[in-house]
Amino acid sequence: MNKTFNLLFYVKKAKINSAGEAAIYLRITIDGKISEISTKRTIKPLKWNSAMQKISGSSEESKSLNFYLKTFEQKVYNTYHELMRDKETVTCEALKNKLMVYFFTSSDVTIFRFDLK
Repeated sequence: MNKTFNLLFYVKKAKINSAGEAAIYLRITIDGKISEISTKRTIKPLKWNSAMQKISGSSEESKSLNFYLKTFEQKVYNTYHELMRDKETVTCEALKNKLMVYFFTSSDVTIFRFDLK
């Protein structure tokens, strides 16, 4: 049984592209082990609300990106619970592998990039 499971969206400010935007990542922590997944979305760092883990503003772009992040987060939670239900050992690697199977067999395979560490 896992002791901890946590998700955190954040902007990787160290890697700002030529348009002045930074990538949005999801950090997964399971029992103290950390993995990162790129959401393949970028924003201007000033638009990011770290406390709320979402994009500030009420523009259509902000709403769309925030909906995308919530959908992404829900899929991670669903996959985590699926692993638990199947009584599999839940690790960051196991969760990533299961997510990769889902995303690379879905119709939109270009949405997500996984950085295995």
